[in-house]
Order: sequence, then structure tokens, then C-alpha cells
Amino acid sequence: MATTKKKKAAPKTKKAASKELTAEEIRHADEREVGVGRAGDIPRENLMDWYRQMVLIRKFEQSCSEQYQLGKIGGFLHLYIGQEAIAVGSIAARGANDHVITAYRDHGHALAVGSETGPVMAELMGKVTGVSGGRGGSMHLCDVPRRFWGGYAVVGGHVPLGAGIALAEQYKGTDGAVLCYMGDGSTNIGYFHESLNLAKVWNLPVVWIVENNQYGMGTAVDRASATPEMVTKASGYDMEAHVVDGMSVCDVYWKTTDALKRVRAGEGPQFLEMITYRFEGHSMGDPLRYRSKEEVVKWRDDDPIGVIERRLIEQENCTQEELDAIDDQVEVEMAAAVKFADESPEPGLDTLYDHIFVEN
Repeated sequence: MATTKKKKAAPKTKKAASKELTAEEIRHADEREVGVGRAGDIPRENLMDWYRQMVLIRKFEQSCSEQYQLGKIGGFLHLYIGQEAIAVGSIAARGANDHVITAYRDHGHALAVGSETGPVMAELMGKVTGVSGGRGGSMHLCDVPRRFWGGYAVVGGHVPLGAGIALAEQYKGTDGAVLCYMGDGSTNIGYFHESLNLAKVWNLPVVWIVENNQYGMGTAVDRASATPEMVTKASGYDMEAHVVDGMSVCDVYWKTTDALKRVRAGEGPQFLEMITYRFEGHSMGDPLRYRSKEEVVKWRDDDPIGVIERRLIEQENCTQEELDAIDDQVEVEMAAAVKFADESPEPGLDTLYDHIFVEN
């Protein structure tokens, strides 16, 4: 796995205008585990489980690529390889009544909320045993019992839905909050600005999480956004914002935990820009001609799985044999998931109009 360098602890911030670290600064900072003083508060078994989840997501996505090339998965397929620490670390911080909603790069989030690998793979293959009955596919995963609402193909189209879910929780007087994830490209459209504005006006319990993986499809962030540092966009709505090291599952966990505490304390919506990098293309048809091999290699030095692997070995006295055993368990689970999906039936034609109208 990848190794990493030490980095300086990031200062606290009150508003986006006096933000913590810029994207470039956090990319080259010295201490990989920001908040290392608190990192010791994370039990070893939690770190081991986070490692397992991240490896599961990585291997799931690699398997998806294989199944796509075999023609078993159709349509668009957007892989989460390189961004695993964000879904795992942030969802680990959520409470029992909290909701998760995201865009079309959603496999990692589904697995992080606890959706079973077999039904998720079956959904990608369009099988009746899928989490959405084979009707959603890769971009529309949903798991209602786990309060995971997708999975949306329209860029930014889910952002106002995240605000709506938060409004519902506020109306009901619960302690539930919403983790609403989006890509950096979503911050340039109207849905984003309208949603942030109303979230602040109504003091909604939502944490906006921008997964800044450096590219909107094939266009670099600094070529598409007048303010390439996403965190500055929150200042227009007087919203507390922080930059997060999205390659460190521990930093993601602590920053999300803090944001949720502020939401539940009545301090209003929070904004987190998580700096990350997707190692694969935007989708399976992406030839990746817009970035250099040197750039990819540079980011792979901070592979999020390598980061937590090093922490477990160097600080938690974990052996390589223990980690290898987890890898082997995940391989077995993935083989079973693919077998389950392969052997599951496709929805019958007589179910074509099911789940469209409410039936008493």
C-alpha cells in the first residue's frame, strides 16, 4: 500500500472567509492525520473496521469494472476508487436518525451505510434482488431502511432534496440531520446556490459535503470555477466551512463529527470541502487524456487505504498478516456477491409498472 508524509495540524476556522488550508496546502501538508491528538481516541477495532470498509469499496469497484467489461453491467458506471475515506469516515460519524444522499458516484456510500454487497451488485446488474429491485442501476442506488436516499444522475439535482429532507426533520422536531454529498462540479449550478441559501435562511440541519476530486468530468476545477477552492463559496451564505483531508479517514471522521455537533446545537448548516482524487476516469468510457501520469502517481502516494494501513501498522501495532486476512475475507465476500447477482433473475415484464403508483 502507499506510504505518506507527516503534516501540520490545520487551524480552526469560524467562517469560510478565514478558511483552514487551501486545497493545494492540504495536498502538501506535513501531517497526514490532522487532529492526531484526537486520533488516539478512535478505538483500534474502529480503525480496523474502517480499513475493512475501504478495502471492500475498492474491491467492489474493481469487480464492477470487470463485470462492466463482461457486459453484465450496462449504462454508465462511475467508480469511487481513491475517494473511499470520505464515505467511510463521514458516515461513521452520523447518528441513528441521520440521512445520506449523494450523486451518481454512489457505490461507496451504499456500502458504507451498510447495504449488503450482493444486493448492491445485483442492482448494478439490473436484477430483481437488487436494493432497488433492479430499477435503479449504478446511478440510483437507494436503501430506505438505512436512510440512504441515492444516487441521482442529474448533476446537483439531489442537493435541494437534501435540503428538503433536512426541512422535514426540523419540522418534526427530531435530532436527525442530513449528510448531502456532491461533486465539485455541482457547486457551479443553480441548485447548489438556491439550496445553500434556503438552508441558511431556515437554519436547516444539513452538512454539505463537497467531494473535490479535482475534476468535473474531464475539466479541471480551476478551469471551470471562478473560485476553485470550494470552501470559499460557503462564505456567500454566512455558513461555517472547513477544508478536510479527504485522503485521511480520521480527519474526515473528526471534521464530520464536529460539523454534526454544531448542527445539532442549532448552529445551522455546515459546509465541508473534502480534498480527494479519483484514480479512475469519470466513467468507464473516459480515456483520461486530460491529466498526466505524473499527476496520478503523485496522488497515489496518498492513497487513502495506504494511509490507514500505515497508521494501523505504525501506531496500532497491527500486523501485515491481520490486514492480509481482512483482504482475503473481502475477496470471499466479493466472490459471493458476484455469484449472488449472477444467479438472481431479472425483473419480469409483468412488473414493468410496479413501484410507479401508490397502491392501497
